[in-house]
Amino acid sequence: MATFNVKGSLIAGVLAAVGASLCCVGPLVLLMLGIGGAWVSHLTALEPLRPWFIGITALFLGLAFRRLYLQPQVCAPGALCADSRVLKRQRTIFWVVVLALVALLSVPWLAPLFF
Repeated sequence: MATFNVKGSLIAGVLAAVGASLCCVGPLVLLMLGIGGAWVSHLTALEPLRPWFIGITALFLGLAFRRLYLQPQVCAPGALCADSRVLKRQRTIFWVVVLALVALLSVPWLAPLFF
């Protein structure tokens, strides 16, 4: 049960971060793939929603952190969640996702340095 909640929080955080960076990362990725056109500029219409998406990302990452570090794990003996390797793997995945999301969210501030 705890695995689902952590996984759900991480997935929701990733989707919110993608939404937050869609206005800036989206056109850049499309142009790198050779896809262009005037319609790509319409992706910047999401820029006013960026703070909301960042807040949602932080909320879901906070929920995942709370599940992984602050709440005690209640598992039946012999259950998959009783294995300490599973918790360690979940925490590793959590921090990999956090680093990826921080990189994704920082693109709008770092992109002007490259152009």
